[in-house]
Amino acid sequence: MIPAVNQFSQATKTSMEVQLHAMTDLAEKTLQGVSELIELNMATAKASFEETSAVVHQILGAADAQEAIHLVQAQAQPSAEKAASYGRHLAAIATRTQGEIAKTTQERVAETARHVNGLIDDLTKTAPAGSEAIVSAMKAGVANSNAAYEQFVKVSQTAFDNFQEQLHQAGNQFTAGTTKPAKAKKSAA
Repeated sequence: MIPAVNQFSQATKTSMEVQLHAMTDLAEKTLQGVSELIELNMATAKASFEETSAVVHQILGAADAQEAIHLVQAQAQPSAEKAASYGRHLAAIATRTQGEIAKTTQERVAETARHVNGLIDDLTKTAPAGSEAIVSAMKAGVANSNAAYEQFVKVSQTAFDNFQEQLHQAGNQFTAGTTKPAKAKKSAA
């Protein structure tokens, strides 16, 4: 019985090391995504501040109210395009980060499943006679866990894809909504 305990102890240690490595990888991927998001937000904020400052100076230098209104209206389309561009960059960061996290998670789960199956096979060799039902139950449990995880990944990916599509549609509607009034004003003029 001691060899089985030693095998189990070593397997537990290895499993903990694998889990620690997986968590480190996931944290690293998440921090990379957050870092990219911070860089995007800082660049966007800086550009927005500079552009707003320039527009305010133009408006303050306007000869009359009509010119000031025209300057404000002229900013609608570029602002909408910038907002849509920001949304696309944000979606790209989210997609890349989600993909890297999903890939890392799948690799780690597959590695853990291989490790657990190997442990079960090793324990089976040293298991006493009559324990076949327990071994079968353990193998079925691992298989069910893997199947549940795969289903979870599929559902999560579908939800993420739907979210991205909604972001894309919202960006298109936002951009379209700002271009229509500008065209209507040009044709009315």
